Amino acid sequence: MSNKPVDHQDHHEAIETVRHLIKGIDTAMLTTVTSEGLVSRPMKTQEVEFDGDLWFLTKKDTNKYDELKDNPEVNVSYVGKSYVSVRGRAELVTSPEKVKEFWNAAYAKFLDTTPEDPNLVLIKVEPDTVEYWETGSISKMAQRFFHKLTGKGKEDVNLNSTVKL
Repeated sequence: MSNKPVDHQDHHEAIETVRHLIKGIDTAMLTTVTSEGLVSRPMKTQEVEFDGDLWFLTKKDTNKYDELKDNPEVNVSYVGKSYVSVRGRAELVTSPEKVKEFWNAAYAKFLDTTPEDPNLVLIKVEPDTVEYWETGSISKMAQRFFHKLTGKGKEDVNLNSTVKL
């Protein structure tokens, strides 16, 4: 992976790529760092267009809230038409206005609360790097594995791609 600076056009193209890859995926897996290791849990993907940041809604009285206060490094993964892994930093946002912006009826049932609940908090993930595997990568992995075992087949199969945000 190159460490060259990302120009505005490259950044815009990276955002468009990620937007396309995660569009329509309802659930993401949020992985946080704890003193005992990594912990992953499903989170509802916000129904907004990806603009470079990911947003999730939770409550302050959860383990993930405490984990993010201690260590904001996270990974968010998606599985849909593609496999997407987002590495970045989380920020806890306690804006009632922003909570109302993202609120929908499903949260009322799932979180058993209202958008006015002061216990609600948003998790804003600012991605650093996104790695993804397009549909068909599994067969490419099988091709590469077959090549390693037998010496036959394509050696230069590109398994995945990375975009720097």
